[in-house]
Amino acid sequence: MQPSASLCEARWPLASTHLNHADAYVLSLATLPTSYAASASSPSHKIDLFDKSSLRLIQSLPGHHVATTSVRAVDHILGAPTRTLISTGKDGSVKIWDERSGSHSIKLTNLGNTSLGLLSCDASPTGDLIAAGSEFQGQDSFILYWDPRQPAVPIRTHSSTHSDDITTLSFHPSAFSPPLLLSGSSDGLLSISNAIEDDEDETVIHVGAWGPSVSQSGWYTHPDNNTSLGIWAASDMETFSLWSDQLDQRYSVDIRNPSVHTTTRTWVTDYLISCYPSNNGGIKVYTGSNEGDAALISPPTLSSPTNALGNWTLHSLWTGNHIGIVRSILPDEENKVIITGGEDGKIHLWKDDSLFDMMGMVDIQDNLDDQDVDMDMDTHLDRSIWMRNGRKRERDEGEESAGKKARFYREG
Repeated sequence: MQPSASLCEARWPLASTHLNHADAYVLSLATLPTSYAASASSPSHKIDLFDKSSLRLIQSLPGHHVATTSVRAVDHILGAPTRTLISTGKDGSVKIWDERSGSHSIKLTNLGNTSLGLLSCDASPTGDLIAAGSEFQGQDSFILYWDPRQPAVPIRTHSSTHSDDITTLSFHPSAFSPPLLLSGSSDGLLSISNAIEDDEDETVIHVGAWGPSVSQSGWYTHPDNNTSLGIWAASDMETFSLWSDQLDQRYSVDIRNPSVHTTTRTWVTDYLISCYPSNNGGIKVYTGSNEGDAALISPPTLSSPTNALGNWTLHSLWTGNHIGIVRSILPDEENKVIITGGEDGKIHLWKDDSLFDMMGMVDIQDNLDDQDVDMDMDTHLDRSIWMRNGRKRERDEGEESAGKKARFYREG
């Protein structure tokens, strides 16, 4: 592996706090104009808002009855350019939150089936369409669409896109007409749908059959062409994949394979935390260890002939402050910080010097679809970087299931 020239390890957070709820852990994080939002697991299900500089608790939003399953910050609601928090719950609703009132300003419901739990959501780029993905119920799972001005019932429902829990939704970032929705499911499929098509037989435009249960997915731009988009996906089996914007698979790997073993450092990935598109193009892959450490790594630059069988890159490490699984991670590129939340209920704010050192990370060629990639990341790392002794993890068979990160929508 070729390490980043600015490879560094952070051991001391800029600020730290914990959820204001006993026995709850951090499920997910989102950034708002003046605060960070952290959703709590059972038994709380609340959403805490923390000051961006000090992590001081500002207020707690009530979340959802039964369980809060996802939170997301969107840039527009009904055309208004105000970054807004939306969430889904096992109570079958999507809530659009108003920080000033400490309550939801709009509650989207499904009066035809109030028992249908919702697991994922997103808003279209203009904010005039909200989509939510449901859990599998009976013989169907649903993608529901609302006009926020008509919150009582969805304006359309698609039930044939997936055949299991719909775990992830993401609108195409461009304000296309028609708007395109990326969805992923426990059925192992990724789909791109026309979000305003009423005929279910015509709604699905592209399908990618991956196989493992999809837990996360999203869009990213190629670093050499900001108009060219790709898709990333992660699975419950800790596999990671890259796709074209028409869902042709380009790359798939067990994310636990990239590792570093040198005389000065050991890093072994136990699970994928999440991925984010970089402002400079490409994708940032955040992984974690069962000890509570986190790392930023990036895939090979597959377009380079010398790197086609390639080298991953280790960019940053954040270590020594969480106990157990790091459930969520949130890069704040504007403020050059990163926020981590764990099963220990703690939230840490870290300096992140790597956010602007991530150009040219991923550029996929069509002719590399089926190539196996050597994931060995052994390399000589900067010896001036502090190393904690004994951080290598040995994963025995008995820990295989116990160490696996539980998925949020199966809680409570």
